[in-house]
Amino acid sequence: MGIYNDIVSKQAGIAVIGLGYVGLPLALEFARKYKVVGFDINPKRVDMLKRNEDPSKEVDASEFEGRDITFSCALDDIRDCRFYIVAVPTPIDEAKSPDLKPLVGASRTVGKVLKKGDYVVFESTVYPGCTEEDCIPVMEKESGLVFNKDFKVGYSPERINPGDKVNTLTRILKIVSGSDAESLEEIASLYGSIITAGIHRAPTIKVAEAAKIIENTQRDLNISLMNELSLIFDKMNINTYDVIEAAGTKWNFLKFSPGLVGGHCIGVDPYYLTYKATELGLHPRVIAAGRFTNDMMGAHIAKVAIKKLISNDKKIKGARILILGATFKEDVADIRNSKIVDIVKELNSFSVDVEVVDPRADAEEVFEEYGFHLTKDIKGKYDGVIAAVSHAEYKGLDEAYFLSICNPGSFVLDLKGLYRGKFNAMEYWSL
Repeated sequence: MGIYNDIVSKQAGIAVIGLGYVGLPLALEFARKYKVVGFDINPKRVDMLKRNEDPSKEVDASEFEGRDITFSCALDDIRDCRFYIVAVPTPIDEAKSPDLKPLVGASRTVGKVLKKGDYVVFESTVYPGCTEEDCIPVMEKESGLVFNKDFKVGYSPERINPGDKVNTLTRILKIVSGSDAESLEEIASLYGSIITAGIHRAPTIKVAEAAKIIENTQRDLNISLMNELSLIFDKMNINTYDVIEAAGTKWNFLKFSPGLVGGHCIGVDPYYLTYKATELGLHPRVIAAGRFTNDMMGAHIAKVAIKKLISNDKKIKGARILILGATFKEDVADIRNSKIVDIVKELNSFSVDVEVVDPRADAEEVFEEYGFHLTKDIKGKYDGVIAAVSHAEYKGLDEAYFLSICNPGSFVLDLKGLYRGKFNAMEYWSL
């Protein structure tokens, strides 16, 4: 009897390691049918989950109901599981190099409870070869077991899109891979039992790893092109969004938009690929150039604001600028790798008084991560506003609103083109 049949009959349980944006929805979906233990090293997170509260604010309390799941941060609670899914973050460090500490730590945790016949599937985004070169040796060392003889491994990249209520976990085609033919079929069967969109069997673990990382690298490069075009069109006094709208009338035009590129995927994953390429003696110029362009956009926007202050005869030191939005994208609470902080830091370097508001972000989390406080209430008058994140709460604002919170001679920088064509009395600029 294979591992899949053991799980179906509930003779074997599933452990999901890491209960963030990826792990929690996956654990809850499996728990509709199977016995699941959700494991996380953060006791505060586990306590919230036990109360049916998602710290990431992505999963409703109703989604916890009727699930065969236990939340824990105790190693003993996953010791009897037979199928382990690792869904921990894979960030970059200050030098823009892969930070594998969470992944290696999770591999060590799994290795401590690994038994003969167990399966381990990684979902964390990594460079091709990471699962076999970095994770498996750790599990072998901790467990004393032999890979592919005593335990089997697979890789199935996550495709979670925070804030997306249409393309949810079960509706996104799932890539799976295994360390041999048997493991591929067992893993495909298990994921196929919850994924309605279908399963794609990758021929190797490395192929599956590479497929994931180029999904986000491709998007990063396309956005970097739009950002570079926005720099060019700004010099020509052409609105980039007008250009994209016109070009988008052609059937094969890819309608990407300029903007800040943050978050846990697009702004991070390309660095995993360039790191591995450099290790192999290659220098990926195109990917690196795209990353450079996207990473400099925050400072560029801040400098546009400074120039607007100067041209409007405003005193730079002590000028008040309001930023709408702190999360990395619209309609989410996720602040990971938010590029808003780049704007704040650059403006602060000119002694500008910056206030940031966001109805979705957690103020305590923002301060812990980036060192600045969110403003609770918009008070007084501002010399400029940067509309940075297109939350639903901001889409209905009009020029009258901005006039009411701004001093005479102020400006609005609209990074998402939300208010295009709606301004007459105030100075308006967009990417």
